[in-house]
This record gives sequence, structure tokens and C-alpha cells, in this order.
Amino acid sequence: MPTDRTDRILLGRITGAHGIRGDVIVLAHTADPSDLASYGTLTDKSGKRNFEIAGMRVGSKGVVVHFEGISDRTAAESLRGTELYVPRSALPEAEEGAYYHVDLIGLTAVDPSGSEIGDVIAVQDFGGGTLLEISRKGTRQSELIPFTDTFVPTVDIKAGRVVVVMPEMVGEPEPASPEEHEDD
Repeated sequence: MPTDRTDRILLGRITGAHGIRGDVIVLAHTADPSDLASYGTLTDKSGKRNFEIAGMRVGSKGVVVHFEGISDRTAAESLRGTELYVPRSALPEAEEGAYYHVDLIGLTAVDPSGSEIGDVIAVQDFGGGTLLEISRKGTRQSELIPFTDTFVPTVDIKAGRVVVVMPEMVGEPEPASPEEHEDD
């Protein structure tokens, strides 16, 4: 298993200030944005600065949060871009067949015969379903693979790998037959 697993999980990012009383807008990465406060004290990426939620509500642009000690727009603006983390221990265990993105990133992707394809470098969702982004071994290319049982039949966090059935490329031109190249 890869040894770089984190003990802190990214829950959201402050995208800007809201109003004049120190509120901020947080883009929450929780399944339900209103759950942001249920994980306790948040920290910045370094783990040195703590943020206690004094109040919050879900708005159209994200979660509007008021942190203790942030009382004006200038202080709120200074937090723009701050990523908010919690200790992994604050999260519940993932349900059977469900995974935290952080657990998938860094896993080795192998084909069904066990040959290495590359590494999972990201988990994406552009609205059509979850995708694993896999950097191809020996290249600078990456592939987006649907994160479904069809294309990813096995996830073994303890072994540090996922089995990936690469989809056939749709719309790739077939090699031309020799007869198609003859001049008329």
C-alpha cells in the first residue's frame, strides 16, 4: 500500500467573502454541504490555523460560514483560497463499495492480467458520473476511466491497487485495407 496516505481530509475551500460581517463562502466537498459543521474544528492546509464554525447556511454559491474571530470583510477576504481540512478520524468509515477519493488517489492501476497500467492521479466528476484519472505508465498521458464495476471491477485499498478494464476507444478509425489505398 502506498505510504503517503494522509491523516487529514480536505472538506472545502474558501472562495471569497460574503457581506461585511466576516462571513465567507465555502465550496464544500461534503456529500451534503450542510454537513460541513458536523466534523468539528477545521484547519488550514498546514494544520496550524484552526477554524471554529459559529454559524452557517447553504447559499446558491456555496456554504455561507461565519467563523469565530472573523468579524469583518477584510479578515474574510484574507481567507480566500484557504483549504479547510479535518482529521481523518472525524469521518465515518466508508460504506461497503464506497471510497473516499483520497483513498483512491495513488493506487496502482493494473489490467485484469495484473500488468501495470499506471497510477490513479485524481477522481473527477464532470456531471456524468465519477471517473478515475490514470496516468499511463511510461508516458505523460492520462486516461479517464468510468468508475463503475464494468471498468473497475476490483478496488483493493490494502494492496494499493485497482483492476481496470480499459474501455475500447469509440470512433477510432480502423486501419485502412490495402485495397482502399489503390489509385482509381
